[in-house]
Amino acid sequence: MEIADFGRRLYDRKYICATEGNLSARLSDGRIMITPANVNKGNLKVSQMVICDLDGKRPEGAAAQSSEYRLHLAVYKNRADISAVCHAHPAYATAFSAARVSLNKAVLPEILSALGAIPLVDYAPPGSEKLADNLKEYLDRYDAFLLEAHGVVTTGRSCEEAFDRMEMVERFAKIIYIAERMGGAKLLISKETDRLLEAAGRTSIRSEIECGP
Repeated sequence: MEIADFGRRLYDRKYICATEGNLSARLSDGRIMITPANVNKGNLKVSQMVICDLDGKRPEGAAAQSSEYRLHLAVYKNRADISAVCHAHPAYATAFSAARVSLNKAVLPEILSALGAIPLVDYAPPGSEKLADNLKEYLDRYDAFLLEAHGVVTTGRSCEEAFDRMEMVERFAKIIYIAERMGGAKLLISKETDRLLEAAGRTSIRSEIECGP
């Protein structure tokens, strides 16, 4: 039920269109419920969901799961604390991914506190094992990601948290875009960046974030 609801929210927010995007959730038995392939998430029904195991195997005769299932499974296999994954193409954040511009910048304290930052994951063909492997390099220390030329992935302990993080990434990207047209976003100083990351328990990413002196 939750996945269908958040699929509609993604569509209503214009974070996806047509058959774009995919969502999944970890079930209590360890299997994964994921959106089906080639279905508009704005009209998603609970009965259309696909259940697969951590190897991507689904019951005989079941509909095909999202072509991005490898990306989702990479998260679940490497992060026991994560129970939901969201992939979408919100316009501003996806523009940054298309321009190959990282959002690993110390600009807003709210982003540092909630997400740390949003790294840029190297390009690989959508749905490929290589893309899943590229994402794995960042999973141990980040919860939201830009995929080069491909959009955004967010994770969470629930569908709601994964969706909320998608909204945060898109809002942050929009603010950075607007600020650049006003002379450029000003980076937080190093001392304040350190303080915020320490409070958030994210000191492991400090060297990867661009900040002020």
